[in-house]
Amino acid sequence: MTEPDLNLLFALDALLTEGSVTGAARRLGLSESAMSRTLGRLRATTGDALLVRAGRNMVLTPYAEEIRQRTQHSVSEARAVLQPAATALDLATLDRVFNLRTNEGFVEAFGSTLINAVAQVAPRVRLNFVAKPEKSSRDLREGRVDLEIGVLGNMGPEIRMQALFRDRFVGVVRQGHPLAQQVTLRELAAWGHIVASRRGELGGPIHDALAAAGYTRQIAAVVPAFSTAVAIAQGSDLVALVPRSLFLCHPLIKASPALVSFELPFSTPEMTVSQFWHPRLENDTAHRWLRGLVRDQIPLP
Repeated sequence: MTEPDLNLLFALDALLTEGSVTGAARRLGLSESAMSRTLGRLRATTGDALLVRAGRNMVLTPYAEEIRQRTQHSVSEARAVLQPAATALDLATLDRVFNLRTNEGFVEAFGSTLINAVAQVAPRVRLNFVAKPEKSSRDLREGRVDLEIGVLGNMGPEIRMQALFRDRFVGVVRQGHPLAQQVTLRELAAWGHIVASRRGELGGPIHDALAAAGYTRQIAAVVPAFSTAVAIAQGSDLVALVPRSLFLCHPLIKASPALVSFELPFSTPEMTVSQFWHPRLENDTAHRWLRGLVRDQIPLP
């Protein structure tokens, strides 16, 4: 079945509104000859003359009069679909749940800040933080997650990304620990370490840096979360190696006088923490507001 040329609908609207070939041509930016040819196509498609001469003027046929308002409405609806107007966002009445996939450290460091910021302007919005067992864009693509926050990775060419801040590892020990005063490679390797890894992995940039200098670190424990590593360090002589953002922004850690952080005696690659989303949410007004809120609320000191 041959579909009609929908471009003719816009030409029909111009002809019925202007009531003349000249006016319709001017309205659409066409020559009169081109508009006349289009009128001929419309007559062939509809089976009606649409515009007929009455003396020196053109008048609409009864069928053209009948469909004029329907045509205007159809063109208006088509433009609304193809050129949607920005929807006004009323945060006070916005009722929505946003699923954010993050690791535990991010939630502990920034969760209260984000939740409080949302509650102040959008009290009916709920943030649902979900676990991040693996680096994958599948949940974003399939719509189970609205926003993913984490270290820059290969999420696929279609996934949108915005960098939030850069992070690096620091050492954390209890107040009074010898490493709180001065740290050398030898001294760092001499103390037992706590490794935070959900998968129980022992390697990483810090392990590699010590090995490259000829040192082997003594791993006393492996725990699943950075905050757990800090808690153990506070009650022992062990060293926790954690992201700087956690030490500076975790409400309990940053306020604890029992903890001290120190810069590592070697350089490690910085980590870029970003937010990721699927392009289908690119122009969603509520989602755009959420992305802006996340970007503005978590700058590091």
